[in-house]
Amino acid sequence: MPRAGRHNGGMLFGGTELARRIERAERGLVEECTAALRAAGSDAFVIPVAGGVAAFSGADSPLTKVVGLGFGGVPREEELERVEAELGARGAAVQVELATLAEGGIAERLTARGYALVGFENVLGRRLDRAERWGERAGIAVERSGDGELETWLDVVVSAFAAPDGQGVASHEDFPRAALERVIRGMASARGLVRFLARRAGEPAGGASVRIAEGIAQLCGAGTLPAHRRRGVQAALLERRLAEAARAGCELAVVTTLPGSKSQENVQKQGFELLYARAILRRAAP
Repeated sequence: MPRAGRHNGGMLFGGTELARRIERAERGLVEECTAALRAAGSDAFVIPVAGGVAAFSGADSPLTKVVGLGFGGVPREEELERVEAELGARGAAVQVELATLAEGGIAERLTARGYALVGFENVLGRRLDRAERWGERAGIAVERSGDGELETWLDVVVSAFAAPDGQGVASHEDFPRAALERVIRGMASARGLVRFLARRAGEPAGGASVRIAEGIAQLCGAGTLPAHRRRGVQAALLERRLAEAARAGCELAVVTTLPGSKSQENVQKQGFELLYARAILRRAAP
């Protein structure tokens, strides 16, 4: 059976319009996950800013950040002041994920306001078509994870995130396990998000999710437990999600990775191309 990584759709060029589309999808993902957390009782909220949003779901939440910025103009000083005031009042730093293809002048404005560059992340993409398939890998089974498996899926994903692989650039982020559990649990119920659980030799080994919106499959929340790494679990999760997304009519799959990471290596083996990067700028909490 053909592997997902053997797709030949020609070069995918990471231009401004494609980046605009991907950043809009990223904004939608953060909005949906924040709404799910708010529905679960959190004081989460989003604030529109320059084509993107500033989201808050806790001072220690990985979803407390500014995304999609710069595809609706340069943010005005009063917009930034409002975001900084709202997050600062809740003890949160302001973290901006700024695409390299966003409108110019934003980084200069942010650094003038005291933001520091703390890291980068890469955005990779790959075309999809209806012929996508996934093949069985020896000893690895990947299935959709229903509500009855939520606790198992959650434990696998959070445990995997808590033990980073270590290849490539070190992450600019570090979150308490309790915060990860709270946020990932909330994300699991977000609209459009589908969860998958991988078992190796019958044991839970990895978990992942995908959000399908506007023809884009956003691959997110993937992790493999340390004891099962380098055994093809992540590749199996990736192939299954690509095939499901293609069957749902998606034409593009996107994923965000740390530069030089094992995750980046794995998705490039499956035909993903580097489209652009995001600079991570942060203003410390007051």
